[in-house]
Amino acid sequence: MFKSMLMIILAGAMLLGAAGAIELPVPAAAAAAFKDVPASHWANQAINDAVFKGYLKGDGSGKFRPKDPVTRAEFAAILARVSTNENAGGTAVFSDLAGHWSEKEVSEAAGKGFFSPTDYTNGFKPGTPLTRVEMAKWMASGLAARDGEYMQAIEDTKDTIVPVTEYYKGGLNKADYPYVSVMLGTGLMSGYPDDSFGGGKTTTRAEVAVIIQRFETTQTKAPSAFKGLNELREVGTTGTNLRTVIPAYEYAEGHELKTILGKDVSLRNNTGKVKIYHYIFMSGLSANQTGSIYGRMFVDTDKIFFENSYLVFIDSSVIANKEGFDLRSYSNGLKYRLQGGSRVFGLTSVRFGYTTLPSEGPVNMFKKGVETRLWSSSSVERNLTAGNSEIESVFADDGSYGAILLQK
Repeated sequence: MFKSMLMIILAGAMLLGAAGAIELPVPAAAAAAFKDVPASHWANQAINDAVFKGYLKGDGSGKFRPKDPVTRAEFAAILARVSTNENAGGTAVFSDLAGHWSEKEVSEAAGKGFFSPTDYTNGFKPGTPLTRVEMAKWMASGLAARDGEYMQAIEDTKDTIVPVTEYYKGGLNKADYPYVSVMLGTGLMSGYPDDSFGGGKTTTRAEVAVIIQRFETTQTKAPSAFKGLNELREVGTTGTNLRTVIPAYEYAEGHELKTILGKDVSLRNNTGKVKIYHYIFMSGLSANQTGSIYGRMFVDTDKIFFENSYLVFIDSSVIANKEGFDLRSYSNGLKYRLQGGSRVFGLTSVRFGYTTLPSEGPVNMFKKGVETRLWSSSSVERNLTAGNSEIESVFADDGSYGAILLQK
């Protein structure tokens, strides 16, 4: 009986496939029967789930084609099916979609806020493989259309540090920072093993099946439910992730760390000065559990952690006031633990493309009057005995200061 039903479904699918799409949802048992999706396939479960729910379909010949790149038309149709957004109304018109199999669903996806006809003034070009950065923008925009707090998250991350190699090495437009941040922060998308985002790359149908599973859940949650996104938002608005990662630390009233960002903080004996731009804290105790979405950006796999301290990475610039200013001059000139530190250990700086201090001095890294931007590594107290407190502060030359307080 089942075999007969399966043959009828596949036969109908083949007829509809000639028009460019398959419109019938396929039961889970039939999904498992795709010739090119064995039970051992890494995305088998996600593919079965997506097909059973009617989000994705086969090609009409018994194949799913898991390695094929997803096209704009396909992903728009998928989003139209999975999204619970209300359709804002009206009909989005794309000049090159008249009579195309995806015309109705592309229009629906636009009505649900994933994209706009103004994004594609030269035509939607439905058969074009969708890039990862387009995918990020579509999904982030769809979330924002559903929940205004996601729109605020997009705004908050316009100036954040995005923990992918393209942030320093290039390859990611600043305009795309918020969309990629929402994807990374919610876990809807992730970087590649080499820590790149690969915005210009495409996504396979198998990968999309997994992403859509995540989206189905994410659209039901507020952005505040995602710690990684909270971090990225805090960095984008305050220059640090302290309160998200280490809530045990509080700011001295009226003296948040952002108070001194971008200001001159002189070194001892007026040998030079630094300007601080970002603080990235880690709450974890191992390279595998850093407690921060920025872990891989700053913590090498061989990094040694100390149980009585939290790591903090400091983005600053150094300007020497004298000739012969070297690494020793810098280290000896630091007045505060939050003013600067030592070299960022390992090869993370090479992988991500940022500058850190040399491993030893003297090194001719600094020149008198020239601003040198770099990351350094420091730490703050983690464990205190009952009744004690710890305060770390940094004073700018204009008299303002930032201070963080840990109490037991």
